[in-house]
Amino acid sequence: MGIDYTIFNSIPNPVVLEGILELHKDIFGTSDDLINKMKSKPNLLVITAKDNKKVIGYKIGYEIDRNKFYSWLGGVDTNYRKYGVASMLMKKQHQYLKDKGYNVVQTKTMNKWRSMLVLNIKNGFDVIDTYIDEKGLHKIVLEKNLLK
Repeated sequence: MGIDYTIFNSIPNPVVLEGILELHKDIFGTSDDLINKMKSKPNLLVITAKDNKKVIGYKIGYEIDRNKFYSWLGGVDTNYRKYGVASMLMKKQHQYLKDKGYNVVQTKTMNKWRSMLVLNIKNGFDVIDTYIDEKGLHKIVLEKNLLK
């Protein structure tokens, strides 16, 4: 399996974007007006994993401030899980962020996404907070110091 990883510093081209939207909908059940939300994010970063031309994984984030980056959304096609795709997307994101001078990466998850929670903790994230959002969902806030 030859997986190619690509970094985009803006919204990807329409073909790649369509692949991200399809995968996002498969994983989360909705497209969440994702394109418009992406357009509003400062210093957007999109990293994709592709098998041939098919998007099989993605990681999207944006700048909170000059030192802190928010790892916002991501997922891997169910047929490609357990091959290290999510770990590689995270590794590539963190290396990019270090190279750009960010000190901290933050993310949020929920208990129902346990594999993501475990992956974050295994990769040096600390739980820094939890809260109940406006929809009544329990969120877990994690941060990683990129300088360690």
